[in-house]
Amino acid sequence: MSDPGNYAGSTDRSIGQLVASATAEMSALVHDEIALAKAEVRQDVKRGAIGSAAFIAAGVLLLFTMPMLSFAAAYGIHNLGLGLAWSFLIVAGAFILLAALIGFIGLRKFKKIKPPEKSIASAKQTAAVLQKAKPHPRPSIEAAAIIERSAVSGSSLAKKGVEGGSGKDTDKVSGNGKADAVARSST
Repeated sequence: MSDPGNYAGSTDRSIGQLVASATAEMSALVHDEIALAKAEVRQDVKRGAIGSAAFIAAGVLLLFTMPMLSFAAAYGIHNLGLGLAWSFLIVAGAFILLAALIGFIGLRKFKKIKPPEKSIASAKQTAAVLQKAKPHPRPSIEAAAIIERSAVSGSSLAKKGVEGGSGKDTDKVSGNGKADAVARSST
């Protein structure tokens, strides 16, 4: 194995550069993992859509065959010696009984549906914890200290902001290039 100190430039890198490099590589790794997950989900969604389309097509074809099967059953009963009208009534009655049975099963399943108790309990617990939490008190800066600080920096806009009673951080309107750059980069 080779010594890591033998690599070109390895002794010239500071700890800050190493941390920045590690952060950049970690960020790239996370982005690559997210891209992989998106690709896998996209592929699964495509397979699911194709499967759903196949089931829908099968259901439509089955739906189209129901009238033909009904007529065949009615004419089959008619061939046994019953009148044609009675044959169709028997088939229609069978469909009504079948629909009632399926409806009863569906109704029983719907009655078994319960609200998501675990999610509701978790949400209530989170709300209770958040209600008890108090914001961290921040020390207030007196207006005189702000005016004095802005007088040292020579910013007339900061004085106007404090004297006008804005109460907001005056570095954003002070014309300070560093604060303006930070404000612009965060948007």
